[in-house]
Formats: sequence, C-alpha cells, structure tokens
Amino acid sequence: MIPKYQECMLPLLQCFNDRQIHSLKECTEVLSNKFNLSADEKAELLPSGNQPIMYNRVGWAKFYLEKAGLLKGVTRGKYVITEDGLRLLSKNPQFINNETLSAYKQFRYFINNSDGNADGAMRSISTSDGTEKNKETKLNNNAKQINYNEQTPEEILDTTFKQLQANLANEVLEKVLEQSPQFFEKLVVELLVKMGYGTGKITGRTGDGGIDGIIDEDRLGLDVIHIQAKRWQIGNNVGRRELQHFVGALDGEHCKKGVFITTSSFTREALEYNPVNVKLAKIDGKKLANLMIAYNVGVSTNVRYEIKKIDTDYFEE
Repeated sequence: MIPKYQECMLPLLQCFNDRQIHSLKECTEVLSNKFNLSADEKAELLPSGNQPIMYNRVGWAKFYLEKAGLLKGVTRGKYVITEDGLRLLSKNPQFINNETLSAYKQFRYFINNSDGNADGAMRSISTSDGTEKNKETKLNNNAKQINYNEQTPEEILDTTFKQLQANLANEVLEKVLEQSPQFFEKLVVELLVKMGYGTGKITGRTGDGGIDGIIDEDRLGLDVIHIQAKRWQIGNNVGRRELQHFVGALDGEHCKKGVFITTSSFTREALEYNPVNVKLAKIDGKKLANLMIAYNVGVSTNVRYEIKKIDTDYFEE
C-alpha cells in the first residue's frame, strides 16, 4: 500500500541521517523499497496523470519537513538535513507527523501565515492497519481547523486549492529572496507590464532616490509610474521613512504615481502613510507572490481540472 505523506516523514528524514546531500528522486526510490511497494504501486499516477503518487507524497513530506527547518535545500532538487533534524532523529521518534512539526516555531509561522488551511491533509492520520481516522490537530490557538466530515466535495476541492495556492506563494517568495537585487528589479517591472500598466524598463541609475524602474502608461511617456523594489528579508519591514524618501524622489522627477514593492512587509506607520500629491501603491511580499501567481510570472500551470455539471436545458423536452 502506498503510504500517506505523513507516514513518509520519518523514513524520509532518516534518509538524510548520513549528513549527505540527496535528491528527492533518490529518496523516493529508497522509501518505495522500504514500504515494499510493487512495480505497479511505484508507477501509479495521480488522477491528473502527470506524476507518480509516491513521488508526490514524498515531495509533500519533504515540503513540510523543510518548513519546520529539519531539511534545507542546497541546490535545485537537492537537500540536506539540518542540526534540528539530527537532534530530532537522535531522540529515536516512533513517527513524525504535522503535530510533531508544530513544535517548531517556523512551522507554526508558516501555517498561521498561509491563506486557507496550509495543510488540508492533516485531517487524516493512517493507523497501523491502514485505516484512517479523523484527528483534530491544533498547532496553536490561532490554527485553522476544518471538519472535512461536514464539507461537501466542492468545499473540500476549494479548500485544497487554497492550500496549494498558499504553499506555492510561500515557495515563490522564497525563490525571489534567493535571487539578486538586479533580478528582483527586472521581475517587478515585468510583473507590472503583465498586469497591463504599459511598457517598462529598469533605470539602472545611481543617485536617483531609489527609483528602480519606470512604466510608461502611454506610448509618448506622458503618464509615468516610477517603481522602487526592496528585496528585503522577511521581518525587515519597510518603514515610513523609506516611503517618504521614495515620494521625495518622485517629486524630483515630477511624477505623481509610484509603486513601492518589497519582499518583506510594511510597518503600521508605513501603511498609514498616504501622501497628498502622489498616488502611492504598496505591495508587500505576500501580495507580490499572489500577483506573480495570478499573472504567471515565475510559475506555470501544472494541471487543470474541469468541474462539470448537468446541463438542465439539454434534458428539457
């Protein structure tokens, strides 16, 4: 029987106990053999037909172990165990699941800052005989709980979609933070162009008061949006002073529209700051990631499902 993704967590972490770098594909093969999967089970695909079920479940196990800080990526598709991961294995745990991971601050932060339920599959824990039972799991008092027994199939699908979107948004933001400031400037200009604001360019200038890009809303450049892009780590929030400096730079360019984009967040004072003579849009990391997903910047469609219903007009005589 193909194991549930939470059942994969402990053996997956154990794959890295040698402190070496391993790929997800390599670990999937190890776990497939550990769980004595048949050739048919190894080859069994998701309903979408685009990925083996076992590889998908090992991937989700890796994703949550990484969010808890027990694994970390070193290169694309390659991972290594962390000191926290080694410490957990040294305690010889009998299992690792999402409740185990909730002991880690970064995992709780991830769950509580995701749109929708960051882990819809937490509703079911496999027992030793392969049956499933419902189990309420509280990460903390703020964690969102969903009773799947009371949901319709459409509601479950919607919840799962939101979960996948939230997880993707987190991954997108992490990837953006790995890039150079120059890449980030190019990215934000491309995003605004895809959003339909006009043609854009990176200024590449120094001493410009922080103007990183320009969008011409019309072909003659009579209506212009100036952009400032701050690729700051999460927690290093943009304050009111940074916005005021940007507005000052806009005034120097005789520009009345500006977009301030950051990978972090804005302080309360910055959010409350609304200059009188300038239209100022503020985009934080969470909104940035969601806009990138919505306008297909840095992401691509993996699979598309069609939900069909009865055409009542067809059956009317």
